[in-house]
Amino acid sequence: MASSLTTFSDEAKIALDTFSGRAAGLFSPSLRLGVTGLSRAGKTVFISALVHNLIHGGRLPLFEAQKSGRIARAFLEEQPDDAVPRFQYEDHIAALVNDRIWPESTRAISELRLTIEFESASGWNRLFSAGKLSLDIVDYPGEWLLDLPLLGKSFADFSREAMEMAALPVRADLSEGWRALAATIDPNADADEMTARRLAESFAAYLKACKLDERALSTLPPGRFLMPGDLEGSPALTFSPLLAPGDRRPRSGSLQAMMERRYEAYKTHVVKPFFREHITRLDRQIVLIDAMQALNAGPGAMADLERAVTEILSCFRPGRGNFLTDLFSRRIDRILVAATKADHLHHESHDRLQAIVRRLADRAVTRANFTGADVDVVAMAAVRATREGTVKQGRETLPVIIGTPLKDERINGDTFDGKAETAIFPGDLPEKADAVFDVSGSQQPDADGPAIRFVRFRPPKLERTAEGVTLSLPHIRLDRALQFLIGDHLA
Repeated sequence: MASSLTTFSDEAKIALDTFSGRAAGLFSPSLRLGVTGLSRAGKTVFISALVHNLIHGGRLPLFEAQKSGRIARAFLEEQPDDAVPRFQYEDHIAALVNDRIWPESTRAISELRLTIEFESASGWNRLFSAGKLSLDIVDYPGEWLLDLPLLGKSFADFSREAMEMAALPVRADLSEGWRALAATIDPNADADEMTARRLAESFAAYLKACKLDERALSTLPPGRFLMPGDLEGSPALTFSPLLAPGDRRPRSGSLQAMMERRYEAYKTHVVKPFFREHITRLDRQIVLIDAMQALNAGPGAMADLERAVTEILSCFRPGRGNFLTDLFSRRIDRILVAATKADHLHHESHDRLQAIVRRLADRAVTRANFTGADVDVVAMAAVRATREGTVKQGRETLPVIIGTPLKDERINGDTFDGKAETAIFPGDLPEKADAVFDVSGSQQPDADGPAIRFVRFRPPKLERTAEGVTLSLPHIRLDRALQFLIGDHLA
C-alpha cells in the first residue's frame, strides 16, 4: 500500500532526503526508531523507560550488549532535526519517579537522540566500527498513521467506508446523531459554512465517543479530528463524509464540492507531509497496542483493533535493500508489535496475551500483503506498576497482582482512592486466542460484561539501594524489545 501513497515527485523528494541523511550518517552512524501506537498504548512511557534504563544501566538481561558489559555509556545529545519538537524526557521521568503519575499522552510528533558508546563483540567489527550509535527515537500518534490510507482514497471512497463503519453494531448507537444529521443534508445544495461546521462537529463527536474506554475502538480516521493540534477550527478539519455522494463530479459551489476540496486539502497539506517527512525516514518501528483496554470493551473492540493494526502495517515501507538502494530509499526491516501493560496480568497469563497479539499481528500481516521485514510480537510493560502474589479464597489459591490502582478506577462495585495498595485477581485470558475476536455473540453496550476486567495502576515507588541510589524503572520484557529493535547494531 505504501507505494500507492506517493507520486513520482514525492518519491524524488524522498530519495533526495534519504541520500542527504545517508551521507551525514557515514561519519556519525544513526538508527531511526519510530514509536507509535493508539492512544493510551504507552508510547511516552516506553520511550522514557527505554532511555532511563540505558542511561542508568538498568536490569536488562535479555539485551545482549548490556548483559555482556559492552555498553560503555549512553547519553542524550542534541537532536538533529531542528523543526521537530524535542521529546521532553526529563519532565516525563519526573512525573513517573517523583510524582508517581503517568506522563501526558503523545499529541504530536517529537524526537530524542540517545547516543550509545559500545565495544563490538567482533574483533573484525572493532577495527572498522566507531563503536558509537546514535539512536534517533521518533514519537508520533498512531491516530495520524491511520490517516495514511486516505492518500489512496477518493472522497467518495472515504464517505462510503465511513458510513459502513458507522453502521456496525458496535458503533451504531454512537454514530446515530451524526448519521441522522447527514441524512437531512443534500450534497448538491449550495455550500454553507455553518452546515459544514455542524456536520464536522457531529462527526468528530462520534469519533471521540468511539475512543472512550467503554467502547475502546481504534480505527477512527481522520486522526486530526481527535488530535487537531494547531489545525483546530481550520477549514482543513471542517469537513465530513456525505451520504452517498456519488462518483460523478460535484456541482461547482455545492456542499459536496466544498467537502471534497477540504478533504483533498487535508491529504495534501496534513497527511502527505507527515508521510514524506517522517514515516519514509524510519529504519525500525515498534507499534504499541493497549490490548487490555480492547479486551475490557469486548470482541467488537478487539476486531476493530485488528483492523487498525492492519491499516497501520500497510502504511510502512518494509523490506531489505542493498548498499546502492539504501542510499536513496529507507526500508523498515524490523517491526515489533507490542502489547503493553502486561503487568496488569499475572505472569501465568502472559503467554496467552502474547498469543492474542500474535494472532492479531499475523492476520494483519497477511491481509496487508506485508513482506520483506522481520515482524515479531511481545507482551511487555515498559514500566512495571505491580508485583505478584497469591491469596486464599476458600480452598482455592488465586494468583493476584498487587499495586496501587489509579484514583476512581472501579472493579466489582469498588472505587479506588489512588492511595491504597490492593491485591487484584484480574481473571484468566481464554486459552484460545480466537475467542476474544468472536463478534458472533452480543457486543451491545448493555450486554453482560467480560469475564476479565483490568484496572489501571499508579507507577511504582522505585527501590533504593543501601547507599541511597535510586534503581532504574522496573519493566517486563523491555530488554527483549531492545534486543530485537537495536541489538544487531550493537553486535
